[in-house]
Amino acid sequence: MLPESVQAFIDAEIAASTTDFTDLRAVYVNGTLKRSPEVSHTDGLIAVGRHVFEGVGVHVDEIRTVDHDIPPGVYPDMREHGWATDDFPDLYRSLIEPADIVVLATPIWLGDQSSLTRKMVERLYGWSGEVNAKGQWAYYGKVGGVVVTGNEDGGKHCAAQLLYALSHIGFTIPPQADTYWNGEAGPGPSYLDDNRGAQNHWTTRNAVFAAWNMLHAARRIKDAGGIPAHGNIIANWDLGDQDHPNPEYR
Repeated sequence: MLPESVQAFIDAEIAASTTDFTDLRAVYVNGTLKRSPEVSHTDGLIAVGRHVFEGVGVHVDEIRTVDHDIPPGVYPDMREHGWATDDFPDLYRSLIEPADIVVLATPIWLGDQSSLTRKMVERLYGWSGEVNAKGQWAYYGKVGGVVVTGNEDGGKHCAAQLLYALSHIGFTIPPQADTYWNGEAGPGPSYLDDNRGAQNHWTTRNAVFAAWNMLHAARRIKDAGGIPAHGNIIANWDLGDQDHPNPEYR
């Protein structure tokens, strides 16, 4: 649990908010290697931002990747590529597609994101070729963020990789959209052990900043009707080689 004074300050900021966020949806994608109901340290840090989201009325879902049958691959439905089962298409349609905010959350193993988190990046990439109602890539208009936990180095490295991946496939990344917690170098306590992470003022502050920044970005994008559809319409570039506006491609 967060220190009482910190929790009270966060709650006061929530209560003072005058912006309506109640039509927004967010989803956390937790790449922990622990199956439910085992305690996830990553989920412990997720809870800080989730508290802000839910406090202002945002509908929040969480996908714990390890609990689902999700094969690796870079296609929307891996059942069309030899796999017997694939839960990801249903998760995408029910939780990710309707979300305004998508947050990738990962533990650190050997200085890097978990294998399950990387798999989810690849699966998200598999759907990035779809287009929205404006004819833009599917993730245009969605806001992305990152949560990282571990008891070893690698927080900024993981955040950099994940934020770039989200940006590259079309997500909008607001200012300071990540938070991480690292323990001492080498084996040692993780985020929830002895309440270590909750006592770290820097991590908590960044988690709260990230949550509000994602909310503000999502609010403004939604109010504007999404990312403007000028200069980024996919169909405008579906031209034959001889007609392509760039001579390099003729």
